[in-house]
Amino acid sequence: MNRPFDPDRDLVITRIIKAPRRSVWQAWTEPAKLERWFLPAPSLCRVITLDLKPGGALLTEMSENGGAFLPHIDACILAADEDERFVFTDALTAGWRPGKEPFMTAVITMKDHAEGTDYTAHAMHKDPETRALHEKLGFHEGWGTVTEQLARLVEAGA
Repeated sequence: MNRPFDPDRDLVITRIIKAPRRSVWQAWTEPAKLERWFLPAPSLCRVITLDLKPGGALLTEMSENGGAFLPHIDACILAADEDERFVFTDALTAGWRPGKEPFMTAVITMKDHAEGTDYTAHAMHKDPETRALHEKLGFHEGWGTVTEQLARLVEAGA
């Protein structure tokens, strides 16, 4: 079930991606593809674990400016509904363990559209202050950039 948008606590990016839902799903759920778009270039992403089941791990590392890889996301997958919805949170880690510094829950939805896929990335936060911090840290620029990178990847048939 998708939660309604709460303007006080949520941020959202939407886009029509001119590729089938299956392609968008695979870009989210195949580690080699996820690494190609999940961080704004030129940063690099490395997927350590992507266990597509409720309670499974989404664990990634990042490298900026060619430096060492450092922790990026340590999250728990809440739902992985093939070709439709991918939900993860850093409030939990794999195996439903509490996360160190809960920040958000992300709900990624993919719906059929006449031009391809109606894509939504919905970031939910515990309170307005956390939402404001995420926005200040560059949510729209960062998530907008990676959504553009995702679209370019799947629209090119990769």
